[in-house]
Amino acid sequence: MPQNELSSVDAAQNQAPAKPKPRKVPRIVVLGGGSVGLYSARRLRKRLGKREAAIVVVDPRPYMTYAPFLPEAAAGSIDGRHVVAPLRRAMKNVDLLQGMVTGIAHADRKVTIQPEGGEAYSITYDHLIVGLGSVARTLPIPGLAEQAIGFKTVEEAIAVRNQVLNRIDVASSTWDPEVRKRMLTFVFVGGGFAGIEALGEVEDMARAAVKYYPELDAADLRFVLVEGSPRILPEVSEELGGYTLEVLRKRNIEIHLSTFLNSCVDGHVVLSNKVEFDADTIVWTAGVKANPVLQDSDLPLDQMGRVTCLPTLQVVDAEGNVVPDAWAAGDCAAVPDLLNPGKFCPPNAQHAIRQANHLGDNLAKVLRSAEPTEYSHKNVGAVASLGMYKGVAQMFGRIKVRGPLAWVLHRTYHVMAMPTWNRKIRIMAGWTGALFLRREVISLGSIHDPRASFRAASAPRPAAPAKPAAESK
Repeated sequence: MPQNELSSVDAAQNQAPAKPKPRKVPRIVVLGGGSVGLYSARRLRKRLGKREAAIVVVDPRPYMTYAPFLPEAAAGSIDGRHVVAPLRRAMKNVDLLQGMVTGIAHADRKVTIQPEGGEAYSITYDHLIVGLGSVARTLPIPGLAEQAIGFKTVEEAIAVRNQVLNRIDVASSTWDPEVRKRMLTFVFVGGGFAGIEALGEVEDMARAAVKYYPELDAADLRFVLVEGSPRILPEVSEELGGYTLEVLRKRNIEIHLSTFLNSCVDGHVVLSNKVEFDADTIVWTAGVKANPVLQDSDLPLDQMGRVTCLPTLQVVDAEGNVVPDAWAAGDCAAVPDLLNPGKFCPPNAQHAIRQANHLGDNLAKVLRSAEPTEYSHKNVGAVASLGMYKGVAQMFGRIKVRGPLAWVLHRTYHVMAMPTWNRKIRIMAGWTGALFLRREVISLGSIHDPRASFRAASAPRPAAPAKPAAESK
């Protein structure tokens, strides 16, 4: 258990006294250690002293992942360790409970936590911040759960990298043309920012890797994009979306628009346009949904499972009444977009970070008996990387940039948004080194099962067959 501020947490797990003693300082529990959790906790600690509030962050992982850099981590342009910020290091004077939130009873001001080891326990709070983010939105497609890799975590990004490089390694020593074709076919489902950036970066990496394999040619690689809508990158203009399609097609990437994945049992891909083929690698990036644990809470939710909020980031019920002591922001919150009436703020890192800081300021104001203010932020633009020196950007809704300049804008914007100077410097140092050294094309696929070789070495050797009697003389 954490130190001082949590010393009064429910004396025994799930056996808190019926009338707990009032705390000397209010406890603020932050659910989720992503962008909302990290930035809101840091802003609150900046605004409130330790004698004004105890702050506790709950998350199953001890780090925050900066999702916009996952495509570059998958391509090896950034070390996977550098796209995450260690929470204990990034948050000073804030307690961290490492475990999964399994229940929220706001009426009782209680949260249930399941640690990785041991029994579940509950903690109480005075104020709640919900920043649980989103999870991959999957569909009941035959074979999807068994064959596909998601792209929401740094572990998944590294797994995609290792899978692609491993298939290239194995294919280089495979002489069966059908088996080799299957190994070198890579499918990406979803044409939003995550899917397009992941596809662009990974295809660029694979093309660079194949140069070291005289047995293979870049033409042997088959990258396939499957998107259910008639266009890609809905966050930017149709002009930039069309330009991106043109760039990808020039790189011989096969694109299927207005098409759905019907099945992928045992790697046999069946599309809704009747196209069928085999692939060892399927990457799923087709959207996200609010964290499903919210369904096991008494907080008001909208039809998409998001916590309903006011522009002040206070939780509000269906009748428009503020739910006392409850706040929410980020992907799991339905926050009205004041600059686009009738719409909600999109689920991206740009809004999550700004909402988190605004939420921290508002909660600090409320604790000091001041009025909260409404969150309003004009979208500064969208940037996307399509591989080394390739990208698209739309700034302030009007300025459209493409090519190397857009790629530079992408890196500049996101490295400045990356939390902690420690990570900013490490990322920039890695980029600088890459200018003078070649890209790494090594697969460390065995890292996903590090005990495999040890198990093989420990397995008993089969007994040698007995020699015939004539040979034993």
